[in-house]
Amino acid sequence: MAVCAVIGAAVMASVDEIVFHQILGWHHFYDRSTSGVGLLSDGLLHTAELLALVAGFFLYADLRRRRALASAHAWSGFFLGLGAFQLFDGIVDHKLLRLHQIRYGVDVTPYDWAWNIAGLVLLLIGVILALRAARRGGAGPAS
Repeated sequence: MAVCAVIGAAVMASVDEIVFHQILGWHHFYDRSTSGVGLLSDGLLHTAELLALVAGFFLYADLRRRRALASAHAWSGFFLGLGAFQLFDGIVDHKLLRLHQIRYGVDVTPYDWAWNIAGLVLLLIGVILALRAARRGGAGPAS
């Protein structure tokens, strides 16, 4: 489950970086300095997410090779990782540390609600899948 949680967090970080930082250009990972520092912070975030993704898939492949991967646990871990990254970013990065906001020049309240509710929904999906897998005894290794 932990391996797939790493993959899930890396995927969500990638979505955040690609969509909100690059395509929409709403913010950088660190917006409290110059735009050059913002771009550098985006590059460091992108590096970390790619390293986590590659490491996660190597570990995932090893679990599959050893036939030690339970697909139900893998999916629950993936969704837990997606939701955990989203909520951490929305609460810690946006509100506590104030590294950046989702968007500037607008009332961020609806964006904050949407961002954090989406993260909570993803997290709850992971919890539900984990509970179902636990009740079924782990659902056995994936083929």
